[in-house]
Amino acid sequence: MKQYLDLVRFITENGEKKTDRTGTGTLSIFGYQFRHNLADGFPLLTTKKVIFSSVVRELLWFIRGATNINDGLAEYTSIWNPWADKDGNLGPIYGYQWRSWETFQQDPATGHCTKSHIDQISQVIQMIKTQPDSRRLIVSAWNVADIPRMALPPCHTFFQFYVVNGRLDCQLYQRSADVAVGVPFNIASYALLQTMIAIECDLKPGVFVHTFGDAHLYSNHLDGVKEQLARTPGQLPTLSIRKKPFFEMEYDDITLENYTPQAFIKFPIAV
Repeated sequence: MKQYLDLVRFITENGEKKTDRTGTGTLSIFGYQFRHNLADGFPLLTTKKVIFSSVVRELLWFIRGATNINDGLAEYTSIWNPWADKDGNLGPIYGYQWRSWETFQQDPATGHCTKSHIDQISQVIQMIKTQPDSRRLIVSAWNVADIPRMALPPCHTFFQFYVVNGRLDCQLYQRSADVAVGVPFNIASYALLQTMIAIECDLKPGVFVHTFGDAHLYSNHLDGVKEQLARTPGQLPTLSIRKKPFFEMEYDDITLENYTPQAFIKFPIAV
C-alpha cells in the first residue's frame, strides 16, 4: 500500500525527535492524511505480513462491547493483554464507548438522575439508513469523563461516515499513531468496519480517509521500517463477507482472499 509507505518515508525524512510516555523515544510528525479507495483492493500491507485474523477478532470483540480480555470468547485476541489488570479488566475502552456510552437523565419532577447507555454503533447505522445526508454520522471513543478509568486512552478516537452516490466513505481521526505496529492494523480494522456497515446499509464501501495527529516511529522500529521501505508493494488482497445482519457477524463470515505478503517484521511494542 503505497500511501502507508509514503507516510513512513515522510516521518523518516522529516520527523522530529521527541520523548514519549513509554521512555522509548520517537521520530514524530503532527498532522498527516491519506485516503484509499476500497474498490482498489483491501488495504492490508503486503510489504510485511499483518495478522488479519487478529484484526478481525479484535474488531468483533469491540463490536460486542467487551472490555475484559476474558470476555468475547472466540472473538478475543491477545493484543490487549499487556494493559489488562490481574482480573483481565481494561476499563471502559473502545467497545464500551461504542456500544454503552454512559449518560444520565434527570426527572424534572423529582430531580433524580437515572443512568442509561447510548449504543453509538446502532445509532449511526440507523442514521445512515434513514438520514444518509446527515453530517452527524459520528462515533466517538474519546469520553473525557471515562479516560482516567481506561487502561489505555483511545488512540483512534473518532470516526465519521459520509454517504454519496450509493457508497459509504469513512474518515478516522487518530490522535496518536504507532506507525510501525499499530497503524497497519488500524487501517485494516476500520476498512473492515466500513465494509461491514456498508453491507448492512446496502451501500458500496467507498473511500477510507485516515487523518493523523501525532504520527510517530519509535526509535527501536527504525531499522525494521528501513527494511520495509526497501520492499516493493504487491497486489492488494480482496475481502469477502457473508451477507448477514451486522450484529450477527462472526469470525467465519469474514474471509481474506489472495493475500501474499512479504516476510513478517518483528517490532517490539512500547507499553
